[in-house]
Amino acid sequence: ANKIIAAPFAIIGSIGVVAQMPNFHRLLKKNDIDIELETAGEYKRTLTMFGENTPEGRQKFKQELEEVHHLFKDFVKQNRPNLDIEHVATGEHWFATQAKDKGLVDEIGTSDDIILAHIHDYKILSVTYRRHKKWTDRLSKRIVQGVERLFYRSQLLK
Repeated sequence: ANKIIAAPFAIIGSIGVVAQMPNFHRLLKKNDIDIELETAGEYKRTLTMFGENTPEGRQKFKQELEEVHHLFKDFVKQNRPNLDIEHVATGEHWFATQAKDKGLVDEIGTSDDIILAHIHDYKILSVTYRRHKKWTDRLSKRIVQGVERLFYRSQLLK
């Protein structure tokens, strides 16, 4: 986006990466349940929900999270070059007014504010949705109309 506008009550930020998963290894072991996992490639499965995780696997997983965080920060920095990325890429979040002070937001405003500010710049169209009636509904409506006309005619002839 060329310009980021946030409502005053919006929560902005959270430039970080998180991953979590339960590990059922001890529960399975306690109940004599074995899990077989075979992989090809040393780091194909660094952490597992059912097997025993190793310090090396945890370290590799953490390294991968850091790489994703780095890519995320690069993307934000590329689109917001004046931003102090290290200051805001902590995983924290802020309300829009604070985020504006940090350079994450350009302007504070609600969607109503934006619409009203630009209402004269665009042609306004009124769009209505008309539900397509089933043929049975259309037929019954015509039958009722026909019966009503016959009734009114007979009333007029009396």
